[in-house]
Amino acid sequence: MAALSAISFGSFAQSITATGSTLDEAESQIAQQAKKSGAAYKITESYAGNQVHMTAKLIK
Repeated sequence: MAALSAISFGSFAQSITATGSTLDEAESQIAQQAKKSGAAYKITESYAGNQVHMTAKLIK
């Protein structure tokens, strides 16, 4: 099961995270969250262990 959350770091910067079983799945979740926010995104970190964890910064 995948998880997605958003954390605010101020009025202009927002970071989002996703966890999935593959890089594509995690990035797809990042892309969906960015689209809902009306923003582009830049992946800032990813880690692959048992699952893939990815963090991205929203760019508005």
